[in-house]
Amino acid sequence: MQAKNQTPIWQRLAAIAAWILIWQLAAMGLGLFLATPLQTLGALAQLAPTAAFWQRIVFSALRILAGFLLAAAGGLLLGAAGARWHWVRVFIDPAMQLIRAMPVASFVILALLWVRSANLSVIVSFTHVLPVVYAGVLGGIADTDPKLLEMAKVYRLPLTARLRYIWLPGIFPSFCESCIAAMGMCWKSGVSAEVIGLPDHSVGDALYRAKITLSTPDVFAWTLVIVLLSAALSAAAAALLRTAKTRLCGEVRV
Repeated sequence: MQAKNQTPIWQRLAAIAAWILIWQLAAMGLGLFLATPLQTLGALAQLAPTAAFWQRIVFSALRILAGFLLAAAGGLLLGAAGARWHWVRVFIDPAMQLIRAMPVASFVILALLWVRSANLSVIVSFTHVLPVVYAGVLGGIADTDPKLLEMAKVYRLPLTARLRYIWLPGIFPSFCESCIAAMGMCWKSGVSAEVIGLPDHSVGDALYRAKITLSTPDVFAWTLVIVLLSAALSAAAAALLRTAKTRLCGEVRV
Protein backbone atom coordinates (compact mmCIF):
# COMPACT_ATOMS: atom_id res chain seq x y z
CA MET A 1 0.00 0.00 0.00
CA GLN A 2 1.29 3.48 -0.90
CA ALA A 3 2.14 5.72 2.03
CA LYS A 4 -0.38 8.48 2.62
CA ASN A 5 2.11 11.35 2.28
CA GLN A 6 4.27 9.79 -0.44
CA THR A 7 4.22 11.78 -3.69
CA PRO A 8 3.64 9.62 -6.80
CA ILE A 9 6.64 9.43 -9.12
CA TRP A 10 4.68 10.87 -12.06
CA GLN A 11 3.94 14.03 -10.06
CA ARG A 12 7.64 14.43 -9.25
CA LEU A 13 8.57 13.99 -12.91
CA ALA A 14 5.84 16.44 -13.97
CA ALA A 15 7.20 19.04 -11.52
CA ILE A 16 10.75 18.56 -12.85
CA ALA A 17 9.52 18.87 -16.44
CA ALA A 18 7.64 22.06 -15.56
CA TRP A 19 10.77 23.63 -14.06
CA ILE A 20 12.83 22.62 -17.10
CA LEU A 21 10.23 24.32 -19.31
CA ILE A 22 10.39 27.45 -17.13
CA TRP A 23 14.18 27.34 -17.41
CA GLN A 24 13.95 27.07 -21.22
CA LEU A 25 11.52 30.00 -21.49
CA ALA A 26 13.64 32.16 -19.17
CA ALA A 27 16.78 31.36 -21.19
CA MET A 28 15.01 32.29 -24.41
CA GLY A 29 14.10 35.64 -22.86
CA LEU A 30 17.49 36.47 -21.33
CA GLY A 31 19.69 35.13 -24.11
CA LEU A 32 23.43 35.23 -23.35
CA PHE A 33 23.05 35.47 -19.58
CA LEU A 34 21.15 32.21 -19.13
CA ALA A 35 22.01 28.95 -20.91
CA THR A 36 19.22 26.67 -22.07
CA PRO A 37 18.93 23.08 -20.76
CA LEU A 38 20.22 21.74 -24.09
CA GLN A 39 23.19 24.14 -24.07
CA THR A 40 24.02 23.06 -20.53
CA LEU A 41 23.89 19.37 -21.44
CA GLY A 42 25.95 20.07 -24.56
CA ALA A 43 28.64 21.81 -22.51
CA LEU A 44 28.63 18.93 -20.04
CA ALA A 45 28.96 16.44 -22.91
CA GLN A 46 32.05 18.31 -24.10
CA LEU A 47 33.59 18.49 -20.61
CA ALA A 48 32.90 14.92 -19.44
CA PRO A 49 35.25 13.03 -21.83
CA THR A 50 38.27 15.17 -20.87
CA ALA A 51 40.85 14.12 -18.28
CA ALA A 52 40.91 17.63 -16.81
CA PHE A 53 37.20 17.38 -15.96
CA TRP A 54 37.65 14.23 -13.86
CA GLN A 55 40.88 15.54 -12.37
CA ARG A 56 39.01 18.58 -11.05
CA ILE A 57 36.21 16.44 -9.63
CA VAL A 58 38.65 14.12 -7.84
CA PHE A 59 40.71 17.06 -6.54
CA SER A 60 37.69 18.82 -5.05
CA ALA A 61 35.85 15.69 -3.89
CA LEU A 62 38.80 14.32 -1.92
CA ARG A 63 39.31 17.56 -0.03
CA ILE A 64 35.63 18.27 0.60
CA LEU A 65 35.02 14.70 1.78
CA ALA A 66 38.10 14.89 4.02
CA GLY A 67 36.64 17.99 5.67
CA PHE A 68 33.27 16.27 6.01
CA LEU A 69 34.69 13.12 7.63
CA LEU A 70 36.83 15.12 10.06
CA ALA A 71 33.81 17.24 10.99
CA ALA A 72 31.57 14.18 11.46
CA ALA A 73 34.10 12.58 13.80
CA GLY A 74 34.76 15.85 15.62
CA GLY A 75 31.06 16.65 15.96
CA LEU A 76 30.38 13.20 17.36
CA LEU A 77 33.14 13.47 19.96
CA LEU A 78 32.40 17.08 20.93
CA GLY A 79 28.65 16.42 21.09
CA ALA A 80 29.17 13.43 23.36
CA ALA A 81 31.56 15.43 25.56
CA GLY A 82 29.18 18.39 25.67
CA ALA A 83 26.30 16.16 26.74
CA ARG A 84 28.42 14.47 29.39
CA TRP A 85 30.06 17.56 30.88
CA HIS A 86 28.11 20.81 31.08
CA TRP A 87 31.26 22.97 31.23
CA VAL A 88 32.43 21.52 27.90
CA ARG A 89 29.15 22.50 26.26
CA VAL A 90 29.30 26.01 27.75
CA PHE A 91 32.86 26.38 26.45
CA ILE A 92 32.12 25.06 22.93
CA ASP A 93 28.76 26.73 22.23
CA PRO A 94 30.12 30.26 21.54
CA ALA A 95 32.54 28.90 18.94
CA MET A 96 29.76 26.93 17.24
CA GLN A 97 27.51 30.00 17.18
CA LEU A 98 30.33 32.08 15.72
CA ILE A 99 30.97 29.56 12.95
CA ARG A 100 27.26 29.39 12.12
CA ALA A 101 26.98 33.17 11.91
CA MET A 102 30.18 33.85 9.94
CA PRO A 103 29.70 34.24 6.15
CA VAL A 104 31.59 31.77 3.98
CA ALA A 105 33.45 34.57 2.18
CA SER A 106 34.72 36.10 5.42
CA PHE A 107 35.92 32.77 6.73
CA VAL A 108 37.63 31.93 3.44
CA ILE A 109 39.57 35.20 3.45
CA LEU A 110 40.70 34.57 7.02
CA ALA A 111 41.59 30.95 6.30
CA LEU A 112 43.76 32.01 3.35
CA LEU A 113 46.05 33.69 5.88
CA TRP A 114 46.74 30.31 7.52
CA VAL A 115 46.55 27.60 4.86
CA ARG A 116 47.39 27.16 1.19
CA SER A 117 44.56 27.57 -1.28
CA ALA A 118 44.85 23.87 -2.21
CA ASN A 119 43.74 22.89 1.31
CA LEU A 120 41.20 25.66 1.75
CA SER A 121 38.15 23.53 0.93
CA VAL A 122 39.13 21.03 3.66
CA ILE A 123 39.10 23.73 6.34
CA VAL A 124 35.94 25.44 5.12
CA SER A 125 34.02 22.17 4.72
CA PHE A 126 35.12 21.07 8.18
CA THR A 127 34.03 24.26 9.91
CA HIS A 128 30.64 24.41 8.20
CA VAL A 129 29.76 20.78 8.87
CA LEU A 130 31.02 20.61 12.46
CA PRO A 131 28.24 22.73 14.09
CA VAL A 132 25.51 20.78 12.27
CA VAL A 133 26.81 17.38 13.40
CA TYR A 134 27.54 18.68 16.90
CA ALA A 135 23.95 19.92 17.27
CA GLY A 136 22.60 16.65 15.87
CA VAL A 137 24.55 14.57 18.39
CA LEU A 138 23.45 16.77 21.28
CA GLY A 139 19.84 16.48 20.15
CA GLY A 140 20.09 12.70 19.81
CA ILE A 141 21.54 12.31 23.29
CA ALA A 142 18.87 14.60 24.74
CA ASP A 143 16.15 12.47 23.09
CA THR A 144 17.48 9.20 24.51
CA ASP A 145 14.89 7.59 26.80
CA PRO A 146 15.93 8.33 30.43
CA LYS A 147 14.08 5.22 31.62
CA LEU A 148 16.41 3.05 29.56
CA LEU A 149 19.40 4.81 31.07
CA GLU A 150 18.01 4.28 34.56
CA MET A 151 17.42 0.61 33.80
CA ALA A 152 21.00 0.25 32.54
CA LYS A 153 22.25 1.84 35.74
CA VAL A 154 20.13 -0.41 37.97
CA TYR A 155 21.18 -3.60 36.17
CA ARG A 156 24.77 -2.38 35.81
CA LEU A 157 24.99 -3.00 32.10
CA PRO A 158 28.57 -2.79 30.78
CA LEU A 159 29.58 0.26 28.77
CA THR A 160 29.67 -1.69 25.49
CA ALA A 161 26.08 -2.86 26.00
CA ARG A 162 24.92 0.66 26.84
CA LEU A 163 26.57 2.03 23.73
CA ARG A 164 25.12 -0.62 21.43
CA TYR A 165 21.58 -0.94 22.76
CA ILE A 166 20.84 2.49 24.25
CA TRP A 167 23.16 5.27 23.13
CA LEU A 168 23.66 4.34 19.47
CA PRO A 169 19.95 3.74 18.71
CA GLY A 170 19.15 7.02 20.47
CA ILE A 171 21.84 9.12 18.82
CA PHE A 172 21.97 7.56 15.36
CA PRO A 173 18.75 8.92 13.76
CA SER A 174 19.65 12.51 14.64
CA PHE A 175 23.31 11.97 13.73
CA CYS A 176 22.28 10.47 10.38
CA GLU A 177 19.95 13.36 9.53
CA SER A 178 22.56 15.94 10.45
CA CYS A 179 25.21 14.20 8.31
CA ILE A 180 22.92 14.02 5.28
CA ALA A 181 21.95 17.69 5.64
CA ALA A 182 25.58 18.66 6.19
CA MET A 183 26.75 16.90 3.02
CA GLY A 184 24.92 19.45 0.84
CA MET A 185 26.29 22.32 2.92
CA CYS A 186 29.72 20.78 2.68
CA TRP A 187 29.76 20.93 -1.12
CA LYS A 188 28.33 24.43 -1.29
CA SER A 189 30.81 25.85 1.20
CA GLY A 190 33.75 23.87 -0.21
CA VAL A 191 33.19 24.98 -3.81
CA SER A 192 32.52 28.56 -2.66
CA ALA A 193 35.92 28.49 -0.96
CA GLU A 194 37.52 27.26 -4.18
CA VAL A 195 35.88 30.03 -6.20
CA ILE A 196 37.52 32.58 -3.88
CA GLY A 197 40.85 30.81 -3.28
CA LEU A 198 41.16 29.51 -6.88
CA PRO A 199 43.30 26.42 -6.23
CA ASP A 200 44.54 24.90 -9.49
CA HIS A 201 42.73 21.82 -10.84
CA SER A 202 39.61 22.41 -8.68
CA VAL A 203 35.92 22.60 -9.58
CA GLY A 204 35.68 26.09 -8.11
CA ASP A 205 38.54 27.28 -10.31
CA ALA A 206 36.80 25.90 -13.41
CA LEU A 207 33.55 27.60 -12.39
CA TYR A 208 35.32 30.94 -11.94
CA ARG A 209 37.13 30.65 -15.27
CA ALA A 210 33.85 29.92 -17.04
CA LYS A 211 32.30 32.99 -15.39
CA ILE A 212 35.04 35.48 -16.33
CA THR A 213 35.03 34.26 -19.95
CA LEU A 214 31.21 34.60 -20.07
CA SER A 215 30.89 30.92 -20.97
CA THR A 216 27.39 30.60 -19.54
CA PRO A 217 26.78 26.99 -20.66
CA ASP A 218 29.98 25.93 -18.88
CA VAL A 219 28.89 27.78 -15.72
CA PHE A 220 25.59 25.91 -15.74
CA ALA A 221 27.30 22.62 -16.62
CA TRP A 222 29.67 22.88 -13.65
CA THR A 223 26.80 23.95 -11.41
CA LEU A 224 24.86 20.87 -12.52
CA VAL A 225 27.90 18.70 -11.75
CA ILE A 226 28.09 20.17 -8.23
CA VAL A 227 24.38 19.55 -7.63
CA LEU A 228 24.58 15.96 -8.90
CA LEU A 229 27.69 15.20 -6.84
CA SER A 230 26.07 16.63 -3.72
CA ALA A 231 22.90 14.57 -4.28
CA ALA A 232 24.83 11.37 -5.07
CA LEU A 233 27.10 11.67 -2.05
CA SER A 234 24.17 12.50 0.23
CA ALA A 235 22.45 9.32 -0.96
CA ALA A 236 25.66 7.34 -0.48
CA ALA A 237 26.10 8.75 3.03
CA ALA A 238 22.52 7.80 3.89
CA ALA A 239 23.07 4.24 2.63
CA LEU A 240 26.34 3.84 4.52
CA LEU A 241 24.83 5.20 7.74
CA ARG A 242 21.84 2.87 7.35
CA THR A 243 24.19 -0.09 6.91
CA ALA A 244 26.26 1.01 9.91
CA LYS A 245 23.17 1.19 12.09
CA THR A 246 22.07 -2.27 10.97
CA ARG A 247 25.45 -3.71 11.92
CA LEU A 248 25.86 -1.83 15.19
CA CYS A 249 22.31 -1.80 16.50
CA GLY A 250 20.66 -4.71 14.71
CA GLU A 251 17.99 -2.50 13.11
CA VAL A 252 17.11 -2.32 9.46
CA ARG A 253 15.71 1.23 9.24
CA VAL A 254 17.27 4.54 10.24
